[in-house]
Amino acid sequence: MEFVVLVAVIVAIAVVAAVVLLARPGRRTGPPAGPPPAKPRPAEPPPAAPTEQAEQAPAPEVPPPSAGRIVRLRGRLASSQNAVGRSLLALLSRETLDEDAWEEIEDTLITADVGVASSRDIVEELRTKVRVEGARTQDEVRALLRSGLLAQIGSDVDRSLRTLPHGDRPAVMLVVGVNGTGKTTTCGKLGRVLAADGRSVLLGAADTFRAAAADQLQTWGERVGAEVVRGREGADPASVAFEAVRAGVERRVDTVIVDTAGRLHTKAGLMDELGKVKRVVEKHASVDEVLLVLDATTGQNGLQQARVFTEVVNVTGIVLTKLDGTAKGGIVIAVQRDLGVPVKLVGLGEGPDDLAPFEPDAFVDAILGE
Repeated sequence: MEFVVLVAVIVAIAVVAAVVLLARPGRRTGPPAGPPPAKPRPAEPPPAAPTEQAEQAPAPEVPPPSAGRIVRLRGRLASSQNAVGRSLLALLSRETLDEDAWEEIEDTLITADVGVASSRDIVEELRTKVRVEGARTQDEVRALLRSGLLAQIGSDVDRSLRTLPHGDRPAVMLVVGVNGTGKTTTCGKLGRVLAADGRSVLLGAADTFRAAAADQLQTWGERVGAEVVRGREGADPASVAFEAVRAGVERRVDTVIVDTAGRLHTKAGLMDELGKVKRVVEKHASVDEVLLVLDATTGQNGLQQARVFTEVVNVTGIVLTKLDGTAKGGIVIAVQRDLGVPVKLVGLGEGPDDLAPFEPDAFVDAILGE
């Protein structure tokens, strides 16, 4: 009997425990739930409507005409040149011109980088005219000095640039010089000069040794709408120059301007390579101009540079840069006398249109302060 009672108690306790467990809050009574439903993806924004017109490249600049630039820029000529003119006029206006005075005049001219031989010629001509004509007033002396300087510079020298195409071939211009003279900048400014005169221009970036040279020329070309042919850094300069001329023939442009690497005129290997550039270009078209860029502030040292370059590539014209600085300008006379190479262009500032065709009359008038 006692066993039956014990069993009944155990069963009762089990039932009560089961009821308590089932009645606890939060107890799930149904089958386990599956993963939560995925959230709906947000709708993608509609694609942007295409613009009606693509952004246009800036229009090429229209430079001012090259004619008469040196007259407009004469105020940029170095003050040292005006000082030379004033000094010469003061000396020549003395009541008595003795031997010491003439020697002082000659020294002033030599100091202005005119050169010894040219200075002596100018002084001898002035002495003769003063003795014969008896000039003493400021205007008379100025006229005599102006005449003497123009005679040495050569007012009748042909300074034109050969930039017109011949047949189906463009005019080709090589621009050469040592590092630091402003050679690449001169190429860009020369392109603007020709564009201002209505020429179509292509630029060849054959200075492959200076990393920034091609980029610099590219910027100049974009400003006037000129195409630029360039190669990889360190490429053969002659091959780049050849490709530039070939492209100029295909595009039927008027003028191809080739920028070459800066050369040390004392290094024979570098100068020989420059000669190679010219020979390779001539397989495709004749070279019409070889312009040597000289820093006018180097004075007589520029003569030595000019001599070596002329022997290698037959320089046809000089570009004198930095005449607005401390240059004395007499190098114009010295270069032409020693080499028979005319000065064709002068740089009178850092602005894009500060490269001007050289005009002897305007140049001498600026020196004399007229």
